[in-house]
Amino acid sequence: MARKRKKKKAAIDWTDDRVAKLLGVFSILLASYLLIAFTSYIFTWEEDQSLVHQSHWSLLAQTGLEMQNWLGRLGAIISDLFIYWGFGLPSFIFVGLLGVVGWNTIQDRAFRDSVPVIRNGVLLLVFLSVFLAAIFSNSPFSWGGAFGNMISSWLYDFIGPAGLILLFLAFLAALLIWNMNPNFKEMTMESALNDTKEYFVRKVQGERYRPAEVRANQKGKTLRPKSKSLNQLNASNEKTAVGEAKADELLIDEKGQVALSLKDRLEKKRKAALKVGEGELEIEMPEVEAPAPAPALEKTPESDLPGPSVPVNSHALEKVQESDQLEPYDPTLELPSYESPVLALLEDYADQKQEIDREELEAKKDQIIETLLHYKIEITSVKAVVGPTVTLFKIKPAPGVRISKIKNLEDDIALSLSALGIRIIAPIPGEGVIGIEVPNRKKATVALKEALGSEAFKRSKMQLPIAFGKTIDSKVFVADLSKMPHLLIAGATGQGKSVGINVILMSLLYRKHPSQMKLVLIDPKKVELFPYSQIDHHFLAFLPGSPEPITTETNKVVHTLNSLCIEMDQRYNLLKKASVRNIKEYNEKFIKRRLSPTKGHRFLPFMVLVIDEFADLIMTAGKEVELPIGRLAQLARAVGIHLVIATQRPSVNIITGVIKANFPARIAFKVTSKVDSRTILDGSGADQLIGRGDMLLSVGGDMIRLQCAFVDTPEVEKVLKFISEQRGYPEPHFLPEFHGDDAEIQGSGGLNLKDLDEKFEDAARLIVGNQHGSTSMIQRRLSLGYNRAGRIMDQLEALGIVGPNEGSKPREVLVYDEIELDRYLTDLRKKKNA
Repeated sequence: MARKRKKKKAAIDWTDDRVAKLLGVFSILLASYLLIAFTSYIFTWEEDQSLVHQSHWSLLAQTGLEMQNWLGRLGAIISDLFIYWGFGLPSFIFVGLLGVVGWNTIQDRAFRDSVPVIRNGVLLLVFLSVFLAAIFSNSPFSWGGAFGNMISSWLYDFIGPAGLILLFLAFLAALLIWNMNPNFKEMTMESALNDTKEYFVRKVQGERYRPAEVRANQKGKTLRPKSKSLNQLNASNEKTAVGEAKADELLIDEKGQVALSLKDRLEKKRKAALKVGEGELEIEMPEVEAPAPAPALEKTPESDLPGPSVPVNSHALEKVQESDQLEPYDPTLELPSYESPVLALLEDYADQKQEIDREELEAKKDQIIETLLHYKIEITSVKAVVGPTVTLFKIKPAPGVRISKIKNLEDDIALSLSALGIRIIAPIPGEGVIGIEVPNRKKATVALKEALGSEAFKRSKMQLPIAFGKTIDSKVFVADLSKMPHLLIAGATGQGKSVGINVILMSLLYRKHPSQMKLVLIDPKKVELFPYSQIDHHFLAFLPGSPEPITTETNKVVHTLNSLCIEMDQRYNLLKKASVRNIKEYNEKFIKRRLSPTKGHRFLPFMVLVIDEFADLIMTAGKEVELPIGRLAQLARAVGIHLVIATQRPSVNIITGVIKANFPARIAFKVTSKVDSRTILDGSGADQLIGRGDMLLSVGGDMIRLQCAFVDTPEVEKVLKFISEQRGYPEPHFLPEFHGDDAEIQGSGGLNLKDLDEKFEDAARLIVGNQHGSTSMIQRRLSLGYNRAGRIMDQLEALGIVGPNEGSKPREVLVYDEIELDRYLTDLRKKKNA
């Protein structure tokens, strides 16, 4: 047993970031070693070659031999193998490939990022080896190596010298055409030279080459329409707008020569528009730096062309839309230099990893069997599945044993094991066994770094993946928020609710680009989500004119929620105009440039609304908050708006029927009573959790027990600092402005606060103090007429203090004590006096 445990500890964890870094550094050092050896070979090959050819590898064991190579005998042997017996001078390409792979490995990039470089490097290696061997066939120096000499000699005999030259030219032409994709219909010698120059300049700068993107000629510079954003096109229109009286003025180009007149240029554009069916549309416009290419237009109206309005053949422009020559729109090019956070910013908590104690497992198994035998319950088999927090014992009872009999022994088993939080699953769906979850004595910490670095998260193709933590069998659990589509989180104070919110936000920040997702954060406590304010120019969305990007004030919360409802309605209108059903279809159509920005279309990022301490909002704003949340929960899924709501008070008047019906995905951390567990999960179990991140996730009727991943506040701050130090958008993403009817003096349902009855506050205190919503009690205790008491009760309902009328029953009181009521009434007075 001890030997096995030691062996397991000594095994290398290949998923550890340190292993990748060591391999990357080793690759770079090996590339440096080969570079020195190969360079030395160029100058010392004549002195070393005779010795290397005679003895070769036996030289390693000999002493007293002096080699001229700068890296001694080993350097001489390795360089001779690569250059003389291998690929000749192109062997230096190996140095570059090793360096690129090593650097990408250190940068925690996927191996597939290095595949194009490796592929092109190998092709270039083979070509240059054969080419140099053919050119310098009579040279004493091995320009192409043994490989190049062999292949070139065979080709020379097979296709002759002329065929060999044509083969080299064909290979070179294929390489240029594949990488540059030139437009032969419009090609001139000057444009070909400029395109070639642009290609190599962009390659050196590490940018992506786009054929015909920049083409300089004697008449100025030309850019495709897709290289400018809509705002830049409009600005260009304003700058170049010229009256008809100036249409014949001559323009001077940058060389001081007379260029075409404005009228001639417009005529040229008109002709170009009529010929676009045969090629690509190019429009003359001033050179402007564009952060991202704007989507291609379905139909380019007159206002989209710079300068005065020009009649355009719409049928011809539709051919441009149908052609596949334009590249798909890439929203990430709005921030092309943005880099996702690296895993090195997170802690791995290696000292808190779990070790399986076989003796403890055997003892618990024997104790469970013995306890069941006391009650004459026989067991045929027991299997244990060890998780980070609890161990699941799968028990198969003997034939004839009733499941309810084992279920009723929950407390007895907990007593025999001296354990807190025993939970019995009778039966486990799909397995035909009964599960008994027993807490481990030593609980393991599931680091968020481990969850985000797992293959399940890295390779997931989910739209909004979240690495919640580990399941009971120690597998990383990843779920898609866009499929949930909304998430309700509840749990007592200190049980992991705030950490769970950070895990959700960190998962999204690690996976999504700022152009693909926006966060709307609401935090009545004002401290939990405050660190996220520093990424306001990257990921946050909020109301224009807000003093802070994190919404904290109750009245601002109401405005933010209503603004999201406006955003939702606007998105539905866009979906309707685009004839699609959801955001995925809409964005796919937009990326393929089938939707026109001139018609109001835009790329739609996902929006995630996160509300912490939802109970406080319900108590202070009532239906003003509940109604827009109900609308968003019912309708916002299809347009990419998803809600995450957290509360530590999962009572029925906080999590109402409307909210529960539209939040099918729920997370329950440890709660204090079975009633709270039933409120959040519609069943028991949350009261039997053991805390510190132990949670139950209910999705689609399935109940999954997880150990939530852990991320500490300093880790969150380091990740947010990493994002905030990168270049963001010039302006944050603003939500639509919300203008209510006298919003500051109106309550829910359009009630004007200035029309409140003089006895309103007395009636509210009476109702809340007695927790009894009755019109007759207001009439009797305040000595009012029935009609006036009825109006006061309607006002109490409109402001969310009491529930709706339920016939002869008293109304439900939604405010629990007078302290909450006083705070609520204070806010009403501020609104009334504003």
